[in-house]
Amino acid sequence: MNENDNKITFNASDVLLLIKRKWKHLLIVCSVALIASLIISYCIPERYKSTVVLYPANSTSVSQTLATDENTERGLLQFGEKEEVEQMMQMLQSNDIRNRIIEKYNLIEHYRIDPDTKYLYTKLYDKYEDNVKISRTEYTSVKVEVLDESPDTAAMIANDISQLLDTVYARMQRDRAFRAVKIVENAMLEQEALVKNISDSLEKLGQLGVIEVKSQTEMYSEQYAIALANGNTSKVNELKSKLDTLAKYGGAHTMLTAQLKEEVQILTLRRNKFNQAKIELEQDLPNAFIVNKAEKAEKKTYPIRWLIVLSSVLSAFLLALMVLAIIEPLKKK
Repeated sequence: MNENDNKITFNASDVLLLIKRKWKHLLIVCSVALIASLIISYCIPERYKSTVVLYPANSTSVSQTLATDENTERGLLQFGEKEEVEQMMQMLQSNDIRNRIIEKYNLIEHYRIDPDTKYLYTKLYDKYEDNVKISRTEYTSVKVEVLDESPDTAAMIANDISQLLDTVYARMQRDRAFRAVKIVENAMLEQEALVKNISDSLEKLGQLGVIEVKSQTEMYSEQYAIALANGNTSKVNELKSKLDTLAKYGGAHTMLTAQLKEEVQILTLRRNKFNQAKIELEQDLPNAFIVNKAEKAEKKTYPIRWLIVLSSVLSAFLLALMVLAIIEPLKKK
């Protein structure tokens, strides 16, 4: 330890000399730190970790894939991409899943939180977030890690979170799909009623003898000319009456026939939409591929006692050495 112009500096030899002179003091400090850290480390509850790894399914519509002949680039059995990964992480972190886990495992009691404590749910949610970690891996999958004092509970919570994912997806999708089904169904029923009205009108015109205007007109005109040439008055009058009926209702028949064709095409499209919406409503496909299910851990994950003891003793040693390095030159001065 050198003093020059009221400035105190230290070098390696000074530190070694200080350790040599004060080794007993340092030994006492390290011993106390060792004992204290051992006691504290054994007071910390052991926690076990279980992990579930999931890949998201792609978001291709089930009805578009199964109910149509269109070739889609992304099939139902393909993994999802970045967008689906982000969506799945949001679902896994949702309040719905968290609250169901808290209720099922009675985590207030399990975490030993006083029900009468102030800010009960803030403490509960903080504890839950400390023990349940959801993260994205480098392989575009999602990892759910659960820490708990019971290895069985840790595994069960992790597996339940992955299972509840489909429940949350289903609730959200079915609410939307149910409304879509009702909208499309109402549109389809209105179209069916319109087609029936047109068909009924054409049926009434058929009862009047108007069935196929163009061919009937050609046939009746030809027969009318023959009857007129033969002087068949009764036949002429009969055919003239038919031609008059065609002239009166032929335009309406032609218009209704063309309209019926268009409305039937629209009805076909709406029926297809209705069938697709029903498939979406009734589909029960999983929204994730579970790569690894959580299993009961055989050894604890936390605390790592040797690391706690080592870091505590090392910190106490360095702190004590620093204090001595400051005190010693001050005493000499």
